Amino acid sequence: MRADLRYATGLALAGLAAVWWAVGVTELQPLTEPLGPWSERLLGGHPYWARELRLSTIFLAVLALVLAAGGDHRWTRAAVPLGGVWVVADIAVDRVDPQGVPATVLLVAVAWAGIALVVLLLGRRWGRPGAVGGWRERRSLTGAACVAAALLATAASLTAPTGREQTLDPAAYVTGVLALGLTLGCALAAAPGAGRARTGIAAGAGVVALVLLWLARTRVYDPSGVQFGQGEASDRPLIAVLLGVVALTALPLVAWDWPGGRPHWRRHLLAAVGVLLGLPAVALLAGVAVSGLRLGALATALAGNVVVSGPDGTGDVLFSVVGLLTGLVMALLLAWPNALGYRRPAATAAPAGPTGPPPPTDAGLG
Repeated sequence: MRADLRYATGLALAGLAAVWWAVGVTELQPLTEPLGPWSERLLGGHPYWARELRLSTIFLAVLALVLAAGGDHRWTRAAVPLGGVWVVADIAVDRVDPQGVPATVLLVAVAWAGIALVVLLLGRRWGRPGAVGGWRERRSLTGAACVAAALLATAASLTAPTGREQTLDPAAYVTGVLALGLTLGCALAAAPGAGRARTGIAAGAGVVALVLLWLARTRVYDPSGVQFGQGEASDRPLIAVLLGVVALTALPLVAWDWPGGRPHWRRHLLAAVGVLLGLPAVALLAGVAVSGLRLGALATALAGNVVVSGPDGTGDVLFSVVGLLTGLVMALLLAWPNALGYRRPAATAAPAGPTGPPPPTDAGLG
């Protein structure tokens, strides 16, 4: 991917993420908060799905800046703290409960200003990012793609209380499309060179992922069409896992080196098996860890909302953080330096003999 195209794409996706975050604060969040006595029906799913979509969007905005920077570590080290500040600001804004178009416009303006400030300061300090430099930058981009793919699966798997699925489904679909765009964008940026084969693989994986995301967020209600939020989604977790497997399996095919101009199929087969077995296990362990730490209840309390624990066992879990942790762990598997251009320096051969003058001998002293 050309440097100018990558830079513009990353900034555009970061800007879109800021808009979607603002919509989540002012339009979606009010739908998750009770207007009167707490209804038992609201405990049938994850009550704070709007928060999960917002936090996922913040993480995606950070990944978009990593894409714009081409994996440059100097930019990445500044983008990550921006995400942390943004999460804190999200909790603070949630306490205020802003609603309406004026509040949305104001939040978009503030988010854009924050992104622009970071970009301008980094550009002035380090200059505009150029082409992807080497294996370290490619590893950062591949890791970012792994996190985006995990957040894509998270958006596909979210549930909502009874009666809110019709709102959650299109919102989750938008978040998923944004995550998919970043997954493919980071993978193409990490590729050693542009080519029809890699672009074709990315396009094919994107189409399959969009179909799976659509299936996860829709239900057939009559033979003539589909509609958001119809019926129970008992197969949604399975589709979400399959979606994550497809995205993470296609990622190495796009980003890794192709020795001799073609994929190293043995490596890719091992990577696919690792993804198939590792993704569900890592997601489960991350979910247990986040649930045990009660981060969701803490975030809910700080935002001034009611801490709940649903009868279906989901409780108040930060599924967005589960997706983030899952993606970071999967990056340890797929952001493999040896497949991203890393080469060990050749060992320097020892000299055959001494390089200085010969030592004195007894004969020479007499």
